[in-house]
Amino acid sequence: MNVDVVLKRFEKPDECREMLLGRFEIVRLGGMTIGRATYQPGWRWSVHVGPGLRLTRCPVEHVGMVLAGEATAAFEDGRIIPLRAGELFYIPPVPHDSWVVGDAPYVSLHFLGAEKYAK
Repeated sequence: MNVDVVLKRFEKPDECREMLLGRFEIVRLGGMTIGRATYQPGWRWSVHVGPGLRLTRCPVEHVGMVLAGEATAAFEDGRIIPLRAGELFYIPPVPHDSWVVGDAPYVSLHFLGAEKYAK
C-alpha cells in the first residue's frame, strides 16, 4: 500500500498576498486552503487591504487561531471584539474591519476564508 504524506511550511507558501505592513501566506493541503496572516503594528484592514479591493469592510467569513499578538474584529454595529494569542475565532461573513492592537506583530492561522481573503 502506497500512502502519500505531504508536508508543507508557511516559509515556502503556495501563494503570498503582500500588502503594506502585512502579508497573507497560503498553503493548499489535503483539499484545504490554510492561510497565515502576519500584520505589523499600525496595520488596519480598511487602510491596507480594502482600498485595493474597493471595499471599506472585509466581507469574508473566518475561522482561525491567533498565534501571537492582538487584533480586533470591529463590526458596523459598533462591537469591537479583541482577538488575542491562543484564542480560536469565528467571524461571520458580515462587513467588519480589523486592526493590530499594541506594538507587537499579530499572527494568525485561517482555516476557513483563506482562499477569498485579500483577493
